[in-house]
Amino acid sequence: QVQLAESGGGLAQVGGSLRLSCAASGRTFSSYVMSWFRQAPGKEREFVAAISWSGGRTNYADSVKGRFTISRDNAKNTVYLQMTSLKPEDTAVYYCAAKGGTYPSTGQGSYDYWGQGTQVTVSS
Repeated sequence: QVQLAESGGGLAQVGGSLRLSCAASGRTFSSYVMSWFRQAPGKEREFVAAISWSGGRTNYADSVKGRFTISRDNAKNTVYLQMTSLKPEDTAVYYCAAKGGTYPSTGQGSYDYWGQGTQVTVSS
């Protein structure tokens, strides 16, 4: 069992930056693939980024490539999402998710554990 808790959301200006954190409980954090998803008002939840257990492999949605960076610190049981060059369309609730295996999947159905989410609002 893994429990996930996101933090770091808030209000940012267009072009600004935010860093989200997701702290995980459990001693097996380093064996999980970790990811970030987001859900904007009135829209389906969508994939943002994922990272393998070692950090050696990542996947990104086309909409965030070159602007967002996912990373992890297994010693701290934490995964991060560094967001730069923020746009109004990045406004959403951001969720952290975890699954077993080795491939950083983009499909939310493959993830077993989810956090409660943190709100990110980008204003112009």
